[in-house]
Amino acid sequence: MATNFIQNGETITWTNGTGGAVASGDIVAINDLIGVALVDIAPSASGAVGVKGVYELPAVTTAAINQGAKVYFDATAGKITPTATDNTLAGIAWEGKALAGTMARVRLG
Repeated sequence: MATNFIQNGETITWTNGTGGAVASGDIVAINDLIGVALVDIAPSASGAVGVKGVYELPAVTTAAINQGAKVYFDATAGKITPTATDNTLAGIAWEGKALAGTMARVRLG
């Protein structure tokens, strides 16, 4: 019997239709999927986006984040937040983040 395996699902090829260049390391929102650009992606170009694994990402400095808590992507701020309202689920906090911390370690996927 043939298998239907396509790939391990750790990356996705995304076409940048945002109008602006995306730098390697930037957070990328693909509808309900959050990832991290693994390469620079020019407007209208395609590139690899990581969607699984633990990444250190910019986070809001107005809230602490507890280890193991769900975290979300605030597209307006371009940062990770513990606030679900009007934001997209990004993953789980891999480590806690203090109130004033500027980065959060997040397990995507």
